[in-house]
Amino acid sequence: MISAATPQPVNLPIRPDLAGESPYGAPQLDVPHLLNVNENPYGPGPEVVATITELVTAAAAGLNRYPDRDFPALRQDLADYLARESGVRVAKEQIWAANGSNEVMLHIMQAFGGPGRTALSFAPTYSMYPEYARDTHTTWVAGRRESDFTLDAEVAIATIREHQPSVIILTSPNNPTGTALTTDVIVAVCEAALELDIDGAPAVVVVDEAYGEFRRAGVPSAMELLARFPNLAVSRTMSKAFALAGARVGYLAASQGFVDALRVVRLPYHLSAVTQATARGALAHATTLLATVDSLRAERDATVAWLRAQTYQGSPLQAAESDSNFVLFGTFDDRHAVWQGLLDRGVLIRETGPEGWLRVSIGTPQDMDAFKDALVEVAGL
Repeated sequence: MISAATPQPVNLPIRPDLAGESPYGAPQLDVPHLLNVNENPYGPGPEVVATITELVTAAAAGLNRYPDRDFPALRQDLADYLARESGVRVAKEQIWAANGSNEVMLHIMQAFGGPGRTALSFAPTYSMYPEYARDTHTTWVAGRRESDFTLDAEVAIATIREHQPSVIILTSPNNPTGTALTTDVIVAVCEAALELDIDGAPAVVVVDEAYGEFRRAGVPSAMELLARFPNLAVSRTMSKAFALAGARVGYLAASQGFVDALRVVRLPYHLSAVTQATARGALAHATTLLATVDSLRAERDATVAWLRAQTYQGSPLQAAESDSNFVLFGTFDDRHAVWQGLLDRGVLIRETGPEGWLRVSIGTPQDMDAFKDALVEVAGL
């Protein structure tokens, strides 16, 4: 047997634009109250686990074969779910899925971005978007949101016309702010995208609705605009409301032409048979899994009200309007000290967003009580 000696350090030919970069990652720590990555705190119940186990067991018997690379059964289940959730019916050919909405977004950048092309979103927003652009050699442009984290339609249109992006990403509800976009803003952006000429075609618009199920009553989904705009896609995930973060399933709805473009760039058999079975098992219990959404919404709204009732250094604490399962709050002179103080007390939240702000995911009532008690102690509220 050859001994595996420790190799000497050696320079490797990493791409220059990746040199010195750190991989994405939120802290994964073993603490009592995990409130940092917007997970659903309520895991799948026994009946959901039983169905998933049954379907995964059946899939396991055929793991010597590649999975169905176009997963029509899962796409039909997702289309059926979206019809119930949003009231908009699309064909299964208009659905695409991948290993988390992250991979869905990467497919979009691979298909519609690339060298010489630009992707645009409006900051502050999800920190992975620039990395999707970087990884696909797409120029990244961050437009601006207003001080209340909303998006002004006229500002958005002017930014689109200035930078001529091939991909425009709108996040609603937005991460990390929780802000939902109004339909008129999305329509204005889609119309502006249609005016662009990207190698003879309009730009594409992606509305990332990863937290869509948590939106407040009366807040519409961009799904309602799909029939009007063939250049529009609406992205969703099963990680949040479905309590399925560990399964890594994201998907989108769009025109069939949009979806067919993504099929060109996907890796062969990218969605495993086990993943497909897990997702279908969860979708069979969608009503049960989504039963916690109302309580999480109520806990979110109560958390916003509580935060706004607090005083920090003589001024009211701020909390952004949220249609998500998290709340952005602040501002603090030293947010890292506050974050560390909460962690020292067993509460892990996220140090993200604009300077001075922090983000807390909505957990169980016990989680939120622990968060409030720790914040009062650490920040001197």
